[in-house]
Amino acid sequence: MSDETTNTTWDYLIQGAKVFDGSGKLPAYQDIAVANGRIAERGASLDPQKARKVIDGSELWAMPGLFDIHTHYDLELEVAPGLPESVRHGTTTVVIANCSLGLAFGAQRKDGADPIVDCYARVENIPKGVLRATADRVDWQTPKEYIQHLNKLSLGPNLVTLVPHSMLRIEVMGFEASISRDPTEDELQAMESLLEQALDDGYAGFSTDALPFHYLANQPNTRKTIPTQFAKYPEIKRLTDVVRRKGGVWQATPPKDSTIGTIKTFLLSCGLFHGKPLKTTVVAALDVHSNRKIVRLARLLARVLNSRLLKGDFHLQALAAPFKVWSDGAVTPLSEEIEELRILNETELEDREGRLKILNDPDYIRQFKAMWMSGKTGFGPKRLKRLVRLEDYAFNRSLEDMTIDVCPLKDWEGKTFAEVFMRVKAVNAGKRPEGSDAEKALLQDYFSQVKDEGDFVLAMLRAFDRDLSWYTISANRDERTVRNLLMDRQLLPGFNDSGAHLTNMAFYDGNLRALKLASDGGDMDVTYIVRRLTRDPARIFGVKGGSIEVGDQADLILVDPSALRRMDHNRTVRRQYREEFQHEQLVNRTDGVVPLVMIAGHPAWQGTDFDESLGQKKMGTVLETTF
Repeated sequence: MSDETTNTTWDYLIQGAKVFDGSGKLPAYQDIAVANGRIAERGASLDPQKARKVIDGSELWAMPGLFDIHTHYDLELEVAPGLPESVRHGTTTVVIANCSLGLAFGAQRKDGADPIVDCYARVENIPKGVLRATADRVDWQTPKEYIQHLNKLSLGPNLVTLVPHSMLRIEVMGFEASISRDPTEDELQAMESLLEQALDDGYAGFSTDALPFHYLANQPNTRKTIPTQFAKYPEIKRLTDVVRRKGGVWQATPPKDSTIGTIKTFLLSCGLFHGKPLKTTVVAALDVHSNRKIVRLARLLARVLNSRLLKGDFHLQALAAPFKVWSDGAVTPLSEEIEELRILNETELEDREGRLKILNDPDYIRQFKAMWMSGKTGFGPKRLKRLVRLEDYAFNRSLEDMTIDVCPLKDWEGKTFAEVFMRVKAVNAGKRPEGSDAEKALLQDYFSQVKDEGDFVLAMLRAFDRDLSWYTISANRDERTVRNLLMDRQLLPGFNDSGAHLTNMAFYDGNLRALKLASDGGDMDVTYIVRRLTRDPARIFGVKGGSIEVGDQADLILVDPSALRRMDHNRTVRRQYREEFQHEQLVNRTDGVVPLVMIAGHPAWQGTDFDESLGQKKMGTVLETTF
């Protein structure tokens, strides 16, 4: 940046950048002037003497700030409203209250229930201590008061917020009733009324969830799923009809195990049957390794729903990264779909003794081994489904795909479970152990009775519990397939899950990964993906944003295309202790790729560091809806 000048008209002038403005038009080299938080002028050779500060944009791309359409930042906003882990990667707008969970109705603590803790702890793998600390801060009770509260925070990015169905059910029915029965007609009308009022107050839409492995975290309900999943089709239809009438968006997840249920549910998007299309965004289009047909069926469903005949407005969210998931022992989002692993997740995180008791129970051992070896030996339908990659589980249970990241026995870090299993088998077969004394002692204490894969995994969990962190890539292994998904006009880049799963996944740089993959196709493909990360989500969520025309709020970023091409997204993940959470978190580091992030005319990120005002001074706002 240049030194400040006097008698200026603009606060900032970005000179000579290659501008992808999100409109779908090919880029042009332009200057961009910013004044009073807005785009003041765009064009060639603007007068630098009019600017207080001049920013050299030559060799850089300029574009609107990027949207992250699927986050769970509801809790982090209360302790770190600057949302630095997204801002540093060029995100200037985030959508919160996805998957039916949010804070629109306050803490909702009543009759001993603690819904924020109960709903978030297992679904989003956030420690209960972090959740309770957030719930203790809540001092609002209505959706309108929540928006007023959000606008008082020192926001970094702009916010788009949805009405969360689980919390709406709890508000009207009470917690216990919301997970045990259907609503009465009066209760359903009350939900419709609250939803309509919230949309009038500025909410962009409504979120539901139907993934069958989203469970509650507090006794006695750890075998029950979150409230939204107790809603039957007529309730979903009544509530989405409110959203359709108001012009809002419905965010949903499919009932994974019911093809008929999925089709019936998402026909709600179609104007042919309901008079008017319903804007619908759905999690998620993933190329699941253990079941290769899922992504094909998802793309086919999107094409059919959006056909001229059915007149849908349906958008599957696509992740621009390998779906790499870390597990702390058995604690991982992937565990919840498998009963024998889910039982371990039902215990409190700190209850190592409780998990050890389960792991040593003879009946449990038999059940676990049967699950782990299912389809791996012999002949039959399960074996065939595994061989042709059509299994029911997203978690493929292959030791070769499970890599140890952090382990109390440092000798095993970086090795796969398969490599360690081979060492165990060799020692148990009589080969003299060659490792450290610590490894020899561990093998004797925990692994001497291991006979097969099931025994081995159980021994790993007994030996290390949550001190063992390992990862697997369960979807999006092929980069070419990921790129094809991102460039599919039926799909929308997203599903970064930012703010959730603190030590289980990190896709905060997902938008940059999408840009990198698109850049392989030159300016035309970059033009397309920029639009899909800016103006298109703004349209779908019905908010003002995603563009940098004169008069628009100055949410813009600069990207270094050379650094973007060099970015190795397989090496961006870091472990960092977050003081705000008093907890470790997996984050991404792509410093150098985005030299500038500006939110409402405030430089939030410059070079390789945050502006000192991020999180201290209000930059973003809850974006106004346009419907």
